Amino acid sequence: MPPILLRALFALLIALAGATPALAQERGPLVLAAASLQEAMTDAAAAWARKGHPRPVLSFAASSALARQAEAGARADLFASADEEWMDYLQGKSLLKAGTRARLTENRLVLVAPLPSRLNLQITRNFPLAKALGTGRLAMADPAAVPAGRYGREALTRLGVWTGVAGKVAAAENVRAALALVERGAASLGIVYATDAMASRRVRVVGTFPATSHQPITYPVALLATSRHGDAEAFRRFLISREGRAIFLRRGFGQRR
Repeated sequence: MPPILLRALFALLIALAGATPALAQERGPLVLAAASLQEAMTDAAAAWARKGHPRPVLSFAASSALARQAEAGARADLFASADEEWMDYLQGKSLLKAGTRARLTENRLVLVAPLPSRLNLQITRNFPLAKALGTGRLAMADPAAVPAGRYGREALTRLGVWTGVAGKVAAAENVRAALALVERGAASLGIVYATDAMASRRVRVVGTFPATSHQPITYPVALLATSRHGDAEAFRRFLISREGRAIFLRRGFGQRR
């Protein structure tokens, strides 16, 4: 190869090598977020990008699945859980950066039906849930592991109706999958968060669970110990700032009763 071409190739390689860190930083921090945070976290990421930052990359799933991913070594920067238990799980394994765990927002639990339904239920102790279901199914996130399912089972147990409907539960991998079952009419009723119902045009709320029927639904957020992204901590601080919380409030979060 002629010397002039060698020099040109060498200069190109140096330029590319110098650009690699900059290109890497164009990707924002990777956020593992509970499925129910989809709209609010997407809004928050867009607001952050409008400030001139690389747009965060968002990965949504059940908190249980995301915590397991973090435990398995996923190269993520932040974790936003739909309950304290899965955040406790990662903290107990020293997988969170010390001092970064904070309360992000809160939610409520509701009972939904397909939009054409005219059913309304007063959710109190021993309310007629099994009768309302008839031969239909009750969609819930997996009651054994997923926060929305755990809250739902706890509420139904405290209200004295779990035994009567446990055999009719259609367990889904996350709360949005449970919502989809109701939207499609594959389940007569479903237990989801108030924000999930608000985000859907194909279901209606037929009852709201009393706050005393289950543990408070709180969403913590924290940096993962493996995070190396320069923007991760700044984005975490934005999420819990007044501006960030206002974004979640507009999506129906932060309204515990």
